[in-house]
Amino acid sequence: MTESQTTILVVDDEERIRRLLKMYLEKEGYQIEEAQDGEGALQMALEKDYDLILLDLMLPGIDGMEVCTRLRQHKSTPVIMLTAKGEEANRVQGFEVGADDYVVKPFSPREVIYRVKAVLRRSSATAYLSKDEVSSNNIVFPHLVIEHDAHRVTAGGEEVTLTPKEYELLHYLASSPDKVFSREELLKDVWNYEFFGDLRTVDTHVKRLREKLNKVSPEAASMITTVWGVGYKLEVPK
Repeated sequence: MTESQTTILVVDDEERIRRLLKMYLEKEGYQIEEAQDGEGALQMALEKDYDLILLDLMLPGIDGMEVCTRLRQHKSTPVIMLTAKGEEANRVQGFEVGADDYVVKPFSPREVIYRVKAVLRRSSATAYLSKDEVSSNNIVFPHLVIEHDAHRVTAGGEEVTLTPKEYELLHYLASSPDKVFSREELLKDVWNYEFFGDLRTVDTHVKRLREKLNKVSPEAASMITTVWGVGYKLEVPK
């Protein structure tokens, strides 16, 4: 995916914010489309495959949280939530409904570009894997199979639909079974964040990952274990 082909949907009810984001992102070579309310944004996001959506939390009509919730029922398009200061609890809730990251207003151009590039880099690495990858890239456990060439996860014999970020996190943990990773390590290696990361990003994604696995295989879900005071690991059943 080249940046000139990358299309981003910017959703905000303030024209000033949309214009600002458009200016920053077009300088980086991205194609920008805009929406000013939740209903319009959701319709556009469902009808077209965007590479990324920058989604304001507070929108007229249905808010950003509801847009993300409905979108996740159909697509795994990467979403970065735009939130105002003081909406900390809402940011955590945003991760729980499937947002991949957030940017706090007022934001700096550098941070927006950094986060956009980081999310696009991770999603393109997982969602558009080469079909020529060999099957030896598969990771097989008793209750969990990760087919890296097909970007497919099967738990308890049933396929599990994951967002690009959830897949990347699971694959990262599974690639080094029984190794404990700190939240800082996961944030740096899976999200590529060294400066702007929030450790709760890791916690909420682990929670979502466990919930999805648990629906089809409690055994697979229980493999992702919390090491208190340290971080997480994928534990192989003995």
